[in-house]
Amino acid sequence: MGLVADEFGPVIAREHFLLGETVDGVRNPILSSWERSRSLGLSPDGCELPYTEDLDLDGRLMHAAAPVLDRLEARFAGASMNISLADSRGAVLQRRFGDPVSARRLEPIQSVPGFVFAEKFGGTNGIGLALAERRLVNVYGAEHFAERSQSNACSAIPVRDPLSGRIEGVLCFGYPRDRADVALDIVISRAAEAIERRLLEESSARERALLRAYLDLRNHLPAAPAAGGLGAEDRVLLEERATELISSARRASVEVALPGGRRVTLLSRPVTSASGVEGVVVEAAFPERLHLLAATGTDVAEGAAREPPDLHAPAPGAAARPGETVPHGPEAEALVLVGEPGVGRFAVAARRRLELLSEASTRIGTTLDVTRTARELAEMAVPRLADYVTIDLPEAVLRGDEPASPARDLHRAVVHGIRDDCPFYPAGERLDLQPTTPQLPCLTGGRTVLEPDLRSAAGWIAQNRVNAQRILAHNVHSLIAVPLLARGIALGIASFYRARDPAPFGDDDRALAQELATRAAICIDNARRYTREHAMVLALQHSLLPQGFPEQNAVEVAHRYLPAESGVGGDWFDVIPLSGTRVALVVGDVVGHGLHAAATMGRLRTAARNFAELDLPPDEVLTHLDNLVARLDREECGDDPFSGITGIIGATCLYVIYDPTSQWCTMARAGHLPPALVRPDGTVTFPDLPAGPPLGLGGLPFETAEFHLPEGSQLVLYTDGLLEDRDRDFDTAVEQLRAALAHPSRPPEDTCREVAERVVPRHPADDIALLVARTHALDPHRIASWDLPADPALVSSVRGAVTGRLTAWGLDEIAFDTELLLSELVTNAVRYGTGPIRVRLLYDRALTCEVADHSSTAPHLRHAATTDEGGRGLFLVARLSQAWGTRYTDDGKVIWAECPLEMSAGRSAAAEISLDDIPAI
Repeated sequence: MGLVADEFGPVIAREHFLLGETVDGVRNPILSSWERSRSLGLSPDGCELPYTEDLDLDGRLMHAAAPVLDRLEARFAGASMNISLADSRGAVLQRRFGDPVSARRLEPIQSVPGFVFAEKFGGTNGIGLALAERRLVNVYGAEHFAERSQSNACSAIPVRDPLSGRIEGVLCFGYPRDRADVALDIVISRAAEAIERRLLEESSARERALLRAYLDLRNHLPAAPAAGGLGAEDRVLLEERATELISSARRASVEVALPGGRRVTLLSRPVTSASGVEGVVVEAAFPERLHLLAATGTDVAEGAAREPPDLHAPAPGAAARPGETVPHGPEAEALVLVGEPGVGRFAVAARRRLELLSEASTRIGTTLDVTRTARELAEMAVPRLADYVTIDLPEAVLRGDEPASPARDLHRAVVHGIRDDCPFYPAGERLDLQPTTPQLPCLTGGRTVLEPDLRSAAGWIAQNRVNAQRILAHNVHSLIAVPLLARGIALGIASFYRARDPAPFGDDDRALAQELATRAAICIDNARRYTREHAMVLALQHSLLPQGFPEQNAVEVAHRYLPAESGVGGDWFDVIPLSGTRVALVVGDVVGHGLHAAATMGRLRTAARNFAELDLPPDEVLTHLDNLVARLDREECGDDPFSGITGIIGATCLYVIYDPTSQWCTMARAGHLPPALVRPDGTVTFPDLPAGPPLGLGGLPFETAEFHLPEGSQLVLYTDGLLEDRDRDFDTAVEQLRAALAHPSRPPEDTCREVAERVVPRHPADDIALLVARTHALDPHRIASWDLPADPALVSSVRGAVTGRLTAWGLDEIAFDTELLLSELVTNAVRYGTGPIRVRLLYDRALTCEVADHSSTAPHLRHAATTDEGGRGLFLVARLSQAWGTRYTDDGKVIWAECPLEMSAGRSAAAEISLDDIPAI
């Protein structure tokens, strides 16, 4: 309970606090009050309370509280209990004592009405803290800031006007600190509720007095013909407008349109009860009645007063209170509402708050962007709740993470207001909140803080005195700081400032700000989690896409990958070097978005690269991918169609092979858009390539097509997100792409930039993968070929011709290795293949040796036993080359091997082969 005897209780904590040291184990409201007290310049032994004689001892609060105080005094008779009632300023109106004798021993400050216990005068105490926290509080012993109060404990609770929600006063219990009991919280809460009920009854009595005054007036007037009846929907519309007329407190006339094309005129006029209560009565005059009044020359307002009132529609106070009855009678058909102007203003304000909350539910959270969602909250609040709104979020939230410490790395995310020149910290600036600011306890304690008057808010001013004075110079005078809480986690702070309305924020404003912030916090949390997941998926997809392309001379490439606004998809692209200086270009698209699509994309890209390593033609690569997708679908979905597991659903792919030795391009597609071919003369065509079914359908063949591409042509591969746009016709997008590509001399990187600027949709609904490749041709002087019959005797002549060509190319260093390698390949073709035999050398980044024959027998690498006479040829090929393999053609196969152009450490690869590896002769 925080007793003085506690070793680590408030006594020790308070001493550490006064010394400026870190304090632990003190409740947040108490610690915040201590900080405010110190910022106000108060000292524990210098809290002088002012005394005032300006007390309303005959007002509504005293009348409502008197019977309740009597019952409390009787209940605590003989006990050391001090019962106090203070007004909204903290000035004590009345004190009651359970033991009157003990009151004589108390100082006047604790026994005489009139002393003001507001926190700014008395520091931390029950009455002052209840006004600051605006809720039930308990203060025990040394938790009091003033030395004189530390021997006592107290419980205090605000008393509110049920109609306006404003704090009318404070009920406080004072007692010895060893008499603290949680049961006292129940007693004081029920006592405050009883006072509030009596305040409500007083309002009802005043309205009933107004109604009687109105009826007395009507009883002295002659009756008029009854007007037409009103339906329930009609009454709702009329009562809303009537409430606004009551709040205006003047004679007025307004026409209201009802459903069905009918129109009714509402007339308001003042009325005063016999006891002096002033109010407003609102009556409805129907068109036929107004016509009658005009024909007889009667004043409209006066005539409406003579119309028989309809008391089936209750007065505003009665309509809001269960059990309240209003007289009924057929003679009261035109009456709509009767009430006091203040009550009308409260009703209008309440309705507008409900409208604001209803609108906020549709306007906050329209996107999954954290900053945009925060701005939507600010736009909703200005100007209907506040004149300026600032929203501060930790850097972690902006990244999509949960904040480990909300006050760390805080950044101003939004500044919005009725003017742009108010000197709040600008958006994007990092904030370092001082402990005295209202925002810090709001963020760390998760509670809403209301500062009615910023001019006296020393803690807020201490954050930046110069800037605070500039803000106050713009008439900003009141603040509500609300934590953005979602799932118990503080995601930031929303600060609402008032400037134009001279009245400070009240509890109803605080409740509205808190409700708005709560709704926005949920949307911000959803956006934050989406941002985190989006970043994770994007990082996964980025890791699965090529981080760089391998070196090759066949094409010059550039690429772009643009994720969709709504989420990451499964688009991918790849550039794969193949044997014989060829290159494969791949673009694919997995249907759907999110983690599953990105993971599937990675699996398909890996599979496509593996199938490409087999040197398969495009149609066979797509067939293997088709079988793979179908198998993955079956594995993921299983046999249960209701398992809830979604398969790949579908994917498309375009596979292209370009050969720089012949300048022929072979391609096939599986449900994908055809590529664009840009000729050196600037002609842009979209070849009529057989479509083929999307991957995963199975059972349908894929077809290939071949095109000759002159050197300097461009191959442009893309996914459908580039052309599909809900705001643009597909044919229009194709023409835009054609126009953007019609510049053949432009480098591929510039082509990518031009397409991104002119063709990409403004708000992409799907991912976009773009791959631009400019073709090159291998110099014919770097290609050498020989056609041989299947005769072993010709192997030596081939070796001589190869040596001569290598000498002409300046590759004498690798001549010996190349001769040995070709001898093995040609011998293998002569022994196991079918003639004729074709030998080809390709001099590019590496030296490629190819031996082709008309047999489809596949060679296999094996380790020969020491007693075997053969089986070591391919082993030597593997050791002498950096890569080797077999690819099949329409009329046979090609065995190829790539030799590096330089030997490591200046040594021949053949020299590294052990004599044990060479078969005995």
